[in-house]
Amino acid sequence: MMEPLLSSRVLSTLGTAEVLLAFDFDGTLAPIVDDPSSAAMRTTTRHLLAQVAQVYPCAVISGRTEQEVMRLLGGVTVWYVIGNRFLEAPEVVERRCREVQSWLPLLQRELTGVEGISIEDKGASIAIHYRHAVDRERAREAIGNAARLLESARAVAGKEVVNLLPAGANKGAAVDRVRRQLGCEVALYVGDDGTDEDVFAAGPSVLGVRVGPAADSAARYYLRDQGQIDELLERLLSLRAPRPTLRESSRHGRAAGRARDLGRD
Repeated sequence: MMEPLLSSRVLSTLGTAEVLLAFDFDGTLAPIVDDPSSAAMRTTTRHLLAQVAQVYPCAVISGRTEQEVMRLLGGVTVWYVIGNRFLEAPEVVERRCREVQSWLPLLQRELTGVEGISIEDKGASIAIHYRHAVDRERAREAIGNAARLLESARAVAGKEVVNLLPAGANKGAAVDRVRRQLGCEVALYVGDDGTDEDVFAAGPSVLGVRVGPAADSAARYYLRDQGQIDELLERLLSLRAPRPTLRESSRHGRAAGRARDLGRD
């Protein structure tokens, strides 16, 4: 059974742990919107993420291209940005991209005439959106039928989108690769849909957090909704807020005493 992260015991342990913080972008750091190109973090989220990345190693891992994620971060500097071209080791990326590009003619042929579907070519993967389809059930069925014709494609359902990835590409491997590179004992990963389940199921070295509880998710923890990401960032920041030293505490105490004495004069 999933636990609410913000009231869990594990959250309080992260302040002193060697932990990597990793986040999906769409639906996690930013709300889901009708037009993916207009996605944006709230101002509060942007400010909090920038502060958190100064005291924890942070990564943003997305099915978008790396360049697009960098644009959407809007100047926030995190330790790693991993787009869909970097979900696997560099030596296999170009081969995967050629494989993905070979899928496009078939998909365009099979899905022509299905209203409300748009095919987004991401280079190393393909996203087929059906948010604007009048008959979403028919759209999902048509996408599923087309995907089954691609023997080497792995279909992963998201929120009103089906992502087609080469077999073997998944976010779980990317998160674990970064965690090991940094020497972190554990990674906290926050995501919101089917593309994140590989991370949630990655094993004991990953604390999976799903945005929105789901009975069939492999994530152990959840946030109630995307709006709680700010509260999580605030909590993480407070766990590593600098505490005054004994000397500083003594100095502040003497200053407060002098202020009280002045108030009596």
